[in-house]
Amino acid sequence: MKRAARDATVDVDVTGRDVAGGLTRSTLLLMATATGLSVAGNYFAQPLLDTMAQRFGMSSGTAALVVTVSQLGYVCGLVLLVPLGDLLERRRLTVTLCAATAVGLAWTAAAPNVPLLFAGLALTGLCSVGAQVMVPFAATMASPEMRGRAVGTVMTGLLLGILLARTAAGGLAELGGWRTVYWVNAVLMLAMALLLRRILPLFPAAGRASYLAAFRSMALLLRDHPVLRWRTLTGASGFGAFTVLWVSLTFLLSGPPYGWSTAAIGLMGLAGAAGAAAASAAGRLADRGLVHTVTIGGAILLLASWAVLLAGGRHGLAWLLAGVLVLDLAVQAVHISNQNVVYALDPPARSRLNSLYMTAYFLGGVAGSALTSLVWAHAGWTGACALGAAFSAAALLSCLGEMLGRRAATV
Repeated sequence: MKRAARDATVDVDVTGRDVAGGLTRSTLLLMATATGLSVAGNYFAQPLLDTMAQRFGMSSGTAALVVTVSQLGYVCGLVLLVPLGDLLERRRLTVTLCAATAVGLAWTAAAPNVPLLFAGLALTGLCSVGAQVMVPFAATMASPEMRGRAVGTVMTGLLLGILLARTAAGGLAELGGWRTVYWVNAVLMLAMALLLRRILPLFPAAGRASYLAAFRSMALLLRDHPVLRWRTLTGASGFGAFTVLWVSLTFLLSGPPYGWSTAAIGLMGLAGAAGAAAASAAGRLADRGLVHTVTIGGAILLLASWAVLLAGGRHGLAWLLAGVLVLDLAVQAVHISNQNVVYALDPPARSRLNSLYMTAYFLGGVAGSALTSLVWAHAGWTGACALGAAFSAAALLSCLGEMLGRRAATV
């Protein structure tokens, strides 16, 4: 059956070889910056939920959907657009998606009502998957012995974009209102599109298979790689826990006993950003053959972090900061190790593998944000911590399931 999957994917191969030395440090840093700015627009709203709710007259439940709409748009982009990385010239695809993200951000900034706000957020989420086109692009350009570091570096940029988006949003909103946040990012994304067009190398597709053929090959990849199925479940569960934290944290810090301003809530992203250092470290460990150890260790830390976060809700900010740091470090370690394993399954199909993995990953985030809004209304911080622990336990069980599967296959 694995041979059948390869036969189905060969016509849509971009290239089966790695471009050793084709990825310079400056290009890698530019790609990392672009990925961070691309995804940031999906997370600006988290520290702004109360402000946006007041501006548009939304309830807290409807305000939480602001995050969900962005993530749903992102998931649609992962399914519909990311596989094009194996079919189209990658530089043109990347530049087009970055420019379209700028349009979505400008639309959001100018939205006069809730329906148009949601439309702008959905468009931004849909097109911001240019970040997920760049990750396998970097993996393909890197030499084999540097692939883990390349993926880790680009993902560090992406994760910093997710986490520091909250800090930037809080600061800019204090200076010029919540719309300023989206206008500024729109300008930056347009600049990224121009720079990427100038610096990225041309990378033409080798095959001319149809769009539908790519989707058929994705179904075969999912069928024929049990490790892919386990890793998608692990990633989805881990990101679900991550989203539970950052959605519920906004409600916790804006209410008693904290009563923080939007800017102060945004500064919590700095604590989470420290955990993003795990992305680069996880990539280096993957290059040394320790990828499975990193996954299991990260999943254990992820589950343990919720006990610290629960204490933070009861005993003070120090516990809360420690919990945020540990959880973010754990999520990044699990995610980077997952991507290194997934990309190695079938190098010619990296964009399609990334589409499958990241679709599941962000569906976990959608589930986390949607369930958090329901749980918070009934059980507050304690309920949110229980929900996050449940997602984390699912990630750990998935890791153990994969490990048992590998052992059974070697017997």
